[in-house]
Amino acid sequence: MKDAIQIRKIEQTDNAALAKIIRSTLAEFGANHPGTVYYDETTDYLFELFQQPLSIYFIATINGEMVGGGGIFPTEGLPENTCELVKMYLLPAARSKGIGKIIIDNSLQKATDFGFENVYLETMPELQQAIKVYEKFGFNYLNGPLGNSVHFGCSKWMLKHL
Repeated sequence: MKDAIQIRKIEQTDNAALAKIIRSTLAEFGANHPGTVYYDETTDYLFELFQQPLSIYFIATINGEMVGGGGIFPTEGLPENTCELVKMYLLPAARSKGIGKIIIDNSLQKATDFGFENVYLETMPELQQAIKVYEKFGFNYLNGPLGNSVHFGCSKWMLKHL
């Protein structure tokens, strides 16, 4: 029987399970260090965070079970026409099924719909699998960070023109 994959917008009841997915994924790759979303208080309140205008967060489920998510956010300090691809995390059961591609496609489409011209992201060398996906989507490396994400633990920065 084929897995039933669903992508939907975040709901308030998703907060605790989503925070657990994010932190367990970072720990899995040894990327659970200071200056990352692992220690960010907002990780426990993502529904509330994504009520901000020009932001959206998608939840992925397989057979009704939450397996990850990702979205876009108008991070403070970014150039006017730029948003950030944020909090892209998938449990092992969700990887290599095209779910990340669907979430990124949906996020890039919403960024376009919202009028953004560029999408920025921050990541870490430990997340090499994700970096390869971002490269396939046409994200290019930057020499330094943009905006005020406060995630000083990220040492790779990328940008995609829409």
